[in-house]
Amino acid sequence: MKLSIKKGLSFGLTSGVITTLGLVIGLNAGTGSRAIIISGIIIIAISDALSDALGIHVSEESDHKNCSKDIWEATIATFFSKFVVALSFIFPILLFQLSTAMIVSIVWGMSLIAVFSYYIARTQKEKPLPIISEHVFIAIVVIVVTHFVGATFGG
Repeated sequence: MKLSIKKGLSFGLTSGVITTLGLVIGLNAGTGSRAIIISGIIIIAISDALSDALGIHVSEESDHKNCSKDIWEATIATFFSKFVVALSFIFPILLFQLSTAMIVSIVWGMSLIAVFSYYIARTQKEKPLPIISEHVFIAIVVIVVTHFVGATFGG
């Protein structure tokens, strides 16, 4: 896989899981509203995917080693991976009661992070467990913090 596409996919997937899980958990704790959570997912899928894609684009442009084609590949890969990953969190919300959907969403997000972290470790010839643990730990911190923020400041 080309480095530019790999950068975009890795950033989009990771950011998609973390931001969407944080949003879903926080909105559920604050509102308990299926409609608000789904609206939030759609909004973050569009706005944050575009924002992250622009961020990668500018970052790659600032590194004068990259050609225009590589910059656009990273930009597009970031947008689509973030967009698709974020939207994937709608399915548990639609299919299950909210309490169950939160658990399914967490399992789905942690699975994506763990599998991708395993892939990263293997491609870098590193031991997978420390890398997986680090990334899953960060995701858990986001879940815990956003739950308490949603519960504290939500309706």
